[in-house]
Amino acid sequence: MERSVVRLCTVTVAAVLAAAPGFSYQKDKDRGPQTGTKSEDRITREVRHELVMLPYYGVFDNLTYRVDGGVVTLMGQVTKPTLKTDAGKAVFRIEGVDKVDNQIQVLPLSPMDDRTRLAVYRAIYGHPGLDRYALQAVPPIHIIVDNGKVTLEGVVATQADKDMANLRASGVPGVFSVVNNLRAEK
Repeated sequence: MERSVVRLCTVTVAAVLAAAPGFSYQKDKDRGPQTGTKSEDRITREVRHELVMLPYYGVFDNLTYRVDGGVVTLMGQVTKPTLKTDAGKAVFRIEGVDKVDNQIQVLPLSPMDDRTRLAVYRAIYGHPGLDRYALQAVPPIHIIVDNGKVTLEGVVATQADKDMANLRASGVPGVFSVVNNLRAEK
């Protein structure tokens, strides 16, 4: 009974601290250090899988990461604070991860930004030629809106798709600027 109370308190404290900016999770060092390329490659694959499988991860969020041995640094922007916490917890559970440095930025709540997100989404994914990207579970063009400034992140098939997405986003009323970080496969 006492152990479960202690664990509950530990989990509660960890959950409260996880919401703090720049919070880091650290595992006990009783597991041997896992170094080497194979271990890092496996951790990298598992981190990507865990992040993509997060239930509330969507087109208006951008999650990136860096793996350095047993240390995973999470970066990007999310619209919900719970997604930041869930990402840190999911990655922390991966075998071989000793520490998670959660640097994910939670975007400010703004009804104007919410309207802009939806308008940019419709402009990009409603356009013939770009509409094929909307058919995936997590569409590859991520739309990040922060105080009217739009950033496009992700991967598209061609340079023409990248340029069209930029053009469509720039034409949305209420958008102050567009940063096009899309990468073209070809």
